[in-house]
Amino acid sequence: MKNPNNPNNSGAVIRLFGVILIILGGLNTMLSWRGGFEVAPFQMGLFATGLLLCLIGGILRHKATVGADVDRDQCDGGITGQP
Repeated sequence: MKNPNNPNNSGAVIRLFGVILIILGGLNTMLSWRGGFEVAPFQMGLFATGLLLCLIGGILRHKATVGADVDRDQCDGGITGQP
């Protein structure tokens, strides 16, 4: 059962994995560039995949937060006694 006082962590793992891929792709690209090697499409793919996963995680987090706010607003009317 979910506690309404705790925030929902929906999408946090996906977003964290996306951030890890962004960092990994960025470091890999910078090291290749500094070493004088060609920047491979795989490295850009890591970076782009990380951005995509971070975006998906943010959208899931936003949907969970908006849904939780609506549920709290509906429950507040009965607790505070306001119509």
